[in-house]
Amino acid sequence: MNDKIKFVLASNSPRRKQLFGLGGWDFTVIVADIDETPFENESPRDYVIRLAQAKALAVQPKAEAGAVILGSDTTVVDGNEILGKPVNDEDARRMLKQLRGRVHQVYTAIAILQNGKMVTDLSIIDVPMRNYYDAEIEAYIQSGDPMDKAGAYAIQHPEFQPVSFLEGCRAGVMGLPMCHVLRSLRQFELVSSEDVPAACQSLLQYDCKVSSEILK
Repeated sequence: MNDKIKFVLASNSPRRKQLFGLGGWDFTVIVADIDETPFENESPRDYVIRLAQAKALAVQPKAEAGAVILGSDTTVVDGNEILGKPVNDEDARRMLKQLRGRVHQVYTAIAILQNGKMVTDLSIIDVPMRNYYDAEIEAYIQSGDPMDKAGAYAIQHPEFQPVSFLEGCRAGVMGLPMCHVLRSLRQFELVSSEDVPAACQSLLQYDCKVSSEILK
């Protein structure tokens, strides 16, 4: 049945495309153009779920009939403060200094939409940052990498490597928690022919401790 169904990823993120590709599904990318400004007093949980749903709904008119649409949104949360993408170098510098040497959370929501039915799921990961130096921050900003990242960092950056260690879902921190995707697709009676958890861990070179619990 999966071979006949078209999937749509409502994101142009190279990281999400790479992760979603692990499922072996036939999918296309349709970029969702939405306003990502948080509402006043909106909680991080409500914020990422709302945006994931909005992305899925935004691309629905452009998708084939019956397509399975995946919207996703990721944000960095420090306490109750939502740290989105930095607006300039100074903003990136502020975020990186704020997060340095401390534990924050990464919230990633997914929304799967097909034929009017929508299923949402949420991944929350504790992320401990190492105590990097100011010079490392400056070099990382000069690379340009922080500017399109929530919280102004990418966990997978090979030089900066801002995270000291991780026990949760690494794919979720990167923008698409694949075990949550698999779990949600079950509600549409959709599965993958691939061993996605194994492929994800191989791709990210990460021994995941939570995949079996998520998929239980």
